[in-house]
Amino acid sequence: MGTHEITPKFTPEITPTLEELQTQERRLVFRQFTHDDAWALGSLLVELARERQAPVAVDIHRAGQQLFHAALPGSTPDNDAWIARKRRVVERFGASSYLVGTRFRARGTTFEESSRLDPDAYAAHGGSFPINVEGVGVVGAVTVSGLPQLEDHRFVVAALEQFLEKYL
Repeated sequence: MGTHEITPKFTPEITPTLEELQTQERRLVFRQFTHDDAWALGSLLVELARERQAPVAVDIHRAGQQLFHAALPGSTPDNDAWIARKRRVVERFGASSYLVGTRFRARGTTFEESSRLDPDAYAAHGGSFPINVEGVGVVGAVTVSGLPQLEDHRFVVAALEQFLEKYL
């Protein structure tokens, strides 16, 4: 009997470092962010999600107003609840929901244990990214829910990179 090498179906994801996450946020800055930009970015996210057959919901808020929302096949009302919880983290901390959670983990704790915020209202899970306008600061958030949190985060970052390269 010969031995067979067993190849794992999944390789572990390499989790981004705090520095990598902070660099993403410094790099992904808008010159402006209009209603038309929200539509174009949201449409890009939907197009990318359809290509990947990703069962996600997409949301873009600016200054407390929802400018874009789409729910793709396979997403559920629960995704909208996650979007709201992750977006509130961005609005409160001015950083991506994944970065905020990573900062707590880097201190040896979790957001849920140490933030003193209601976990039914706030979730420091990946998928919500600040809309940061040059010379203004954070004006809103773009959020995706439906994939594992690191994939949600990477999906939003990839779309922002593509958008900023093409549109600005």
